[in-house]
Amino acid sequence: MSLVDPVDVVPADRLGRVHFIAIGGAGMSGIARIMLGRGMAVSGSDARDSELLEQLAEMGAKVFVGHDAAHLGDADTVVVSTAIREDNPELAAARGRGLRILHRAAALASLMAGRRAVAVAGTHGKTTTTSMLTVALQHAGLDPSYCIGGQLVTTGLGAAEGTGDVFAAEADESDGSFLMYSPQVAVITNVEADHLDNYGGFEEVKANFARFIERIEPGGVLVAGIDDPVVRELAAAAPRVLGYGEAEDADVRVTGFTPRGLGSTFELSGAGAVELAVPGRHNALNAAAVVAVARALGVDEAGVVKGLAAFGGARRRLELKGEAGGVQVFDSYAHHPTELTADLSATGDYVRESGRSRIIVVFQPHLYSRTRFFAAEFGAALGAADVAVVLDVYGAREDPEPGVTGELIADAVPEGPQVHYLPDFATAAERVAGLAEPGDVVITAGAGDVTTLGPRILSLLS
Repeated sequence: MSLVDPVDVVPADRLGRVHFIAIGGAGMSGIARIMLGRGMAVSGSDARDSELLEQLAEMGAKVFVGHDAAHLGDADTVVVSTAIREDNPELAAARGRGLRILHRAAALASLMAGRRAVAVAGTHGKTTTTSMLTVALQHAGLDPSYCIGGQLVTTGLGAAEGTGDVFAAEADESDGSFLMYSPQVAVITNVEADHLDNYGGFEEVKANFARFIERIEPGGVLVAGIDDPVVRELAAAAPRVLGYGEAEDADVRVTGFTPRGLGSTFELSGAGAVELAVPGRHNALNAAAVVAVARALGVDEAGVVKGLAAFGGARRRLELKGEAGGVQVFDSYAHHPTELTADLSATGDYVRESGRSRIIVVFQPHLYSRTRFFAAEFGAALGAADVAVVLDVYGAREDPEPGVTGELIADAVPEGPQVHYLPDFATAAERVAGLAEPGDVVITAGAGDVTTLGPRILSLLS
């Protein structure tokens, strides 16, 4: 099943003037930024003004706040995402004029054409692995183009046009759009059930990843996280595979993982000792994927290892926001039980190693459908915290479902942690600041506006 059908790639130099509907989103703005870096004519609109719109305008884009058919101007190509409704006035006008309309993934595929493309896919770890790969390649002497679903902590950017021939991109499976890419190197970190609001079931998720493997260009390589049994099964169909993980038969094997503060040390077979400044065993596996990609591309691995040590993380991926009153506050994009488990495991290692006290996690469920599917698993994951504060559901694109609230998750937390169900978002920062004590670690987690709480909690604590 593919929710977005693959299309023939149109070379970027044939797109003409490109107009983006909802240009202010992370993915759309990144593609626009790369086009501007290539000297292409770009315009776009968004529902509200933002810092990203201002940055694009400074780079030469013509940007508009609000949607109006007149904003199309003399556009040749219009770029949309699956979130754009058919009744959007700009999309309706573009269809009426017979303009070329591309899904954002097809626009990104146009930019990747002619480059050594690396597409990083998987249920978890895509953003961090692509970010880590970008920094590592830069330190190895390459200047890759990149397009990531998040932002690098060091630069604040999620996309840029490089001078080299490598293009690293995060490949999104949620709507099947990753099937628009034909990479030289494809990475699959793991495959689990998610986005079941779009897919009919896990078998359809697996089938799409199998089709992604078939999209690898002839002579290309699959870099596979073979600790995951589903990835191992799917990898059997790929002509060339580099496996990574802790499994004994991994081509790039992680051994000797040791937490060190907010980082770790470990060994990678063939690459030697590695140090990371980001926490968690899952990040050691992400680093192994990066080394495997470097091996597939023929890149200097010593430079890559130096780049891994210099990697400062990606925004909202267990990002330290600050410390006040002896309390450290982190922010995480974790919105799936496995991601929440990984973050709490990494934080637990840090708390034990640093001698800090408790873990307080403030979790905001994302999507009613995901809450309904995974309430029990979310509750089990939160059992690793000392205090779990569960907010109500951030619905995003979905309408509320009767009976589906954050309380489903709060009720599923096992005995042990203090559990607080807090449906009133407006009081959340005050409640958390009141619960926190010197030595505690607070994590705000979720894909919604829970990220705004961290600075408010720090302000209250200070």
